[in-house]
Amino acid sequence: MFIGRYYHNLEAKGRLAIPAAYREKLTSGGVITIGLDGCLFLFPKSYWLELSEKLASLPLTNQTARQFTRLLVQSAVDLELDPQGRTLIPDYLKENASLKKQVVVAGALTRIEIWDRQAYHQHLNLITQENPDWQKGLEQLNI
Repeated sequence: MFIGRYYHNLEAKGRLAIPAAYREKLTSGGVITIGLDGCLFLFPKSYWLELSEKLASLPLTNQTARQFTRLLVQSAVDLELDPQGRTLIPDYLKENASLKKQVVVAGALTRIEIWDRQAYHQHLNLITQENPDWQKGLEQLNI
């Protein structure tokens, strides 16, 4: 389970340090891909395999399923950590998530989200301050 958030700087070469607390849960590998809401997703390899099976079972005739599968799978790269716990974020993923120098690496239970720091805080602000009725939707989720 991934929880908490960490602030890091993206190096000039595009490398990002993955927090040690998260690296412990990524010993069998991981996959980085385009996420939703303007971030990147980093899945542990085991969860990525489960998700891949679900995506593969979606009907080929469903356009939304095809588009979502393309988005995740065709943008995915295997996580490769160097001895310092850094990974290279490809340019196309950095551009997709508008990653600049300051980033937030945040836990989201089954995955890690990688955000541009400014975009992350704008997103949190949107959720908590600009949309005060968001909590009403929790009833539909049985939470």
